[in-house]
Amino acid sequence: MSKTTPIHISQDARADHVLIAEMVSRGARVLDVGCGDGALLQLLSENKDVDARGMELSRERVNACVTQGLSVIQGDADLDLDDYPDQAFDYVILSLTIQATRHPKTVLENLLRIGRRAIVSFPNFGHWRVRTQLMLTGRMPVTENLPEAWYTSPNAHLCTIKDFVDLVDLVDAKLERAVAFNSSGYRLPIHRSLSLQNLLGEKAVFMMNRGSS
Repeated sequence: MSKTTPIHISQDARADHVLIAEMVSRGARVLDVGCGDGALLQLLSENKDVDARGMELSRERVNACVTQGLSVIQGDADLDLDDYPDQAFDYVILSLTIQATRHPKTVLENLLRIGRRAIVSFPNFGHWRVRTQLMLTGRMPVTENLPEAWYTSPNAHLCTIKDFVDLVDLVDAKLERAVAFNSSGYRLPIHRSLSLQNLLGEKAVFMMNRGSS
């Protein structure tokens, strides 16, 4: 089991970013795939002194990251990860993005190939609010964590925590740490008994490796 290091950051930071930062070792080589506005890269650079690199699909967000002094290139997780060599990074991170990829299994396999460890966060479609909306309205839920209507949402492959555990097993990855959490930051460690975490966790963060670490 990998050790984590407590960090001191702004209360405005995203809960999954805080968890991810705790999992990353100081001075590590990090690639953040789908890095968005660069908030996680900035947090890791300031708190963990990492060699931080990013990939982002949106040209506007890439430009914004570069303006902040971050090393970010434009790229598509579904298409461009093949270009990276094996074990090029200590950690490859995909935060709240895997559900928007076209081929999540292939993307996860690439993360595990490129990095000694892969860290993935995602919204949990098994959360009780999602289940309740679906049951009571018969329509695709719209929540704080899934704010878009189904016809505008980029989320092509929503999953539950149980679904993602199945995917981890399918790609033959070793699970090092997994945590479910809600909007207030309350955490539930994920073990093989998943019912409570799958019901109460709004999002989850998983750290995995290929068994060589």
